[in-house]
Amino acid sequence: MAYRIAVDAMGGDHAPGSIIGGAVQALDDSPEYEIFLVGDENRIGSELKKLAPEHADRLHVVHASQAVGMGESPVEALRGKKDSSLLRMVALAVKGEVDAVISAGNTGACAAAAQLKMRPLPCVSRPGIAVAIPSFHRPFVLCDVGANIQAKPQHLYQYGVMAALYSRIVLGTECPRVALVSVGEESRKGTGLVKQTHELLAADEAIDFVGNVEGRDLFHDKCDVAVCDGFVGNIVLKFVEGLAEGLFATIAHEFEDEDPAIKAKFSGALDRVWARHDYSEYGGAPLLGVDGVCIICHGRSKERAIRSAVRVAATFVKNNYRKLIAERLGES
Repeated sequence: MAYRIAVDAMGGDHAPGSIIGGAVQALDDSPEYEIFLVGDENRIGSELKKLAPEHADRLHVVHASQAVGMGESPVEALRGKKDSSLLRMVALAVKGEVDAVISAGNTGACAAAAQLKMRPLPCVSRPGIAVAIPSFHRPFVLCDVGANIQAKPQHLYQYGVMAALYSRIVLGTECPRVALVSVGEESRKGTGLVKQTHELLAADEAIDFVGNVEGRDLFHDKCDVAVCDGFVGNIVLKFVEGLAEGLFATIAHEFEDEDPAIKAKFSGALDRVWARHDYSEYGGAPLLGVDGVCIICHGRSKERAIRSAVRVAATFVKNNYRKLIAERLGES
């Protein structure tokens, strides 16, 4: 079976070089991967000449004359740049010419394009972005992290269902424990949105719902999936990213004046810890609930992240994730 993956070659802080490099590296992971690089054909061609890929027969270039900038308004960019690499990429999925799309570009524009063109599944009210966040014990999934900041209880309930499927299929969690992010563990605490969502999740016997979790519980192995609206989720995600980077920077600074022997002794362990908490390992964040597979990568993604994103996208396609969601939510 071939997995046809379209990659927005012009999206991201390190585009097009690192984006194309990661996509080319992904071809080494499976002979079933077929990559469609979407963007300025001249710039893509220049990068491919530098890389001289071994599997050029599984690489295709789709020209797009425009690119959406990281700081552009999603709505204005989609309206004013009809020939952007982002819209061209999504169009390939709509026409059935590719099985999944990946972009490290403007997150809002990517989410908007996927929802407008690929459309949500009939059984899904509002798609949500799910992120795998590393923790001491195992990664947990946080959903939503920005696609829907004005969520309703039914939206959050569906995020719990879809994110649990993601945890099981991609992260290998046998029976994901689903929790609701709140200001207290008691079911009576939280906003009206949280209380109503709590009732919906608790009523679904197919979900291993463990109740509310506070922010401090997320890294204590109390859940495999944490559900919240996009406003809260985005704040949590950005806080975690900043805290992790700050902690590692602080630790590195403390070792600057230490004896070289001591630095050498601990550097290997620190490298392993950093690797375990590197977002690149998980590739990107799937937009759950659209009629297709859309992976939104971090804007700072480099080769490793794109390569991982291709693997994750193929995993979604292989397991027919859309069908699983339709079957699961169609029953509710």
